[in-house]
Amino acid sequence: MRLRGLRLGPGAVVAAAFIGPGTVTTATVAGVRYGYSLVWALVFSTLAALVLQEMSARLGVVGRLGLGEAMRRRFPTGFRRWISAGLVVAAILVGNAAYETGNLLGGALGLEELLGGSGRIWGPALGVIGFMLLWSGRYRYVERVLVGLVAIMGVVFLTTALAVAPDLSAVAAGLLPGAFDVEGALVTALGLVGTTVVPYNLFLHASAALERWKGEVDLAAARADTGISVTLGGVISIAVLVTAAALPAAAQVADAGDMALALEPLLGRWAGAFFACGLLAAGLSSAITAPLAAAYATCGIFGWPVDLKAPAARVVWASVLLIGVAFSLLAVRPIPVIIFAQAANGLLLPLIAGLLLLIANDRALLGVWANGRLSNLLGGAAVLVAAVLGLRSLLRALAGL
Repeated sequence: MRLRGLRLGPGAVVAAAFIGPGTVTTATVAGVRYGYSLVWALVFSTLAALVLQEMSARLGVVGRLGLGEAMRRRFPTGFRRWISAGLVVAAILVGNAAYETGNLLGGALGLEELLGGSGRIWGPALGVIGFMLLWSGRYRYVERVLVGLVAIMGVVFLTTALAVAPDLSAVAAGLLPGAFDVEGALVTALGLVGTTVVPYNLFLHASAALERWKGEVDLAAARADTGISVTLGGVISIAVLVTAAALPAAAQVADAGDMALALEPLLGRWAGAFFACGLLAAGLSSAITAPLAAAYATCGIFGWPVDLKAPAARVVWASVLLIGVAFSLLAVRPIPVIIFAQAANGLLLPLIAGLLLLIANDRALLGVWANGRLSNLLGGAAVLVAAVLGLRSLLRALAGL
């Protein structure tokens, strides 16, 4: 997609990945429970994501490597290679397969609100759409669809946020941390950051940037794409939180599906259907990017061809998608597998973020485009955030055992 000379693509794919049903639900709950006081957490998470995703895009455009391939080069043999490969399989392949059910069911909620019917029908239907798109093997097709879905989410959630007429002074006050004295607020804030800074997006972005700028090194375009797309993704998440915070205190909202119903008395019948369109786009976008990211990460770490048409890649993304479809048919989520994936992600996130920072300083690979002092300062802060998030994810998983 071109926007006044800018080519939006891989960055929008990443935005499509992190604005899923989980992000929409977490932002909704944060707004309902804590009003505008946690806006700062989404601003912070967007900045952290910008730093890490820029490094990932730079690896793909300048280094001509996906992150999985870069990890394999760093750990070519021995125990560390198998540990890193095992973590990728556990957190990205198994984890995305577990989360795929939530993506499909989240999108199905939007279709239920729009057309009626059951999630057991709409979830698999969305899975079929994702399967057909990925089976085409054409990255450009996938990218265009995802850019379109991000555009839909932007229009829906931003329009809805403006329509509820939020208290702008309260929104501005929420830009500064001040909710640590509220029970559960810090945990919710970490949840908001954790839905934006995720390990599989680092794999996804490097491989997508390599695919998008194949045959050319246009780092300026990649950076512009990253900056615009990730920032837009953060703004969309903030819009969801702001919309939820502006709902009447009497509104009974436990998740994003309830939000569509709660908006109708406030804005009219159109509002619920309009919000449902955004929820549908969020579910479908994540249902496509989760298998895609799993294929890129798994193929890269094992040295298999990183090509959507390659048999190994098709086996990986199809497995993730079909597992999600199977559980959505049963309308249940594989909780033990999700707990396991959370634990693996807790270990993987700081490891991958730290390794990405190390690779971004490799002048033999990136030359003059290796990190400078400011990039390392910001990157170090982002890795620290990743470590905190990883520890939280690990503790959360252990608590669920």
